[in-house]
Amino acid sequence: MPVVVTGLMGAGKSTVARLLAQALDRPMRDSDADLESRYGETAAAMAADVGADELHAREALVLRDALASGAVPVIAAAASTVDDPESRAALGSAFVVFLDGPPDVLAERMRSSPHRPHFKPDLAEMLTEQRARRLPHFQEVADLTVDTSAHTPEEIAAAVLERLAVTPGAGG
Repeated sequence: MPVVVTGLMGAGKSTVARLLAQALDRPMRDSDADLESRYGETAAAMAADVGADELHAREALVLRDALASGAVPVIAAAASTVDDPESRAALGSAFVVFLDGPPDVLAERMRSSPHRPHFKPDLAEMLTEQRARRLPHFQEVADLTVDTSAHTPEEIAAAVLERLAVTPGAGG
């Protein structure tokens, strides 16, 4: 079963997914890297060039492609993918980890990541709005929800492995 790590920007999806991929000895897919590989630019550049709606459609497409790849990956999925009904349906075949956290904490983490789109000047306000809009969808697809402000990436990965009943390094 694929493992998908999702949450708002700054939640630590890539870091947690990388730890899980290593522990499970699986390939890792990252929405940011997949987007850049396929379209030749970062999510932030795409948001500026083609707009948020097209960026989000592309993010949903790369998630569904990763899930259908034939491999059993660990995927760091863009938050917007939960807005797409087809992507939410596709997530039914995966173990989904929702990394939640206070928008002000996530906004602070985002400041050092220029590849992420800033849809509003006030990042905490932007993330607060995104969280309010997406929370029902995150809750719908999540098999495990973790507050990233209260746990390290290593602790989160260990909790996921425990839920999957996998011993680190034993594969999956």
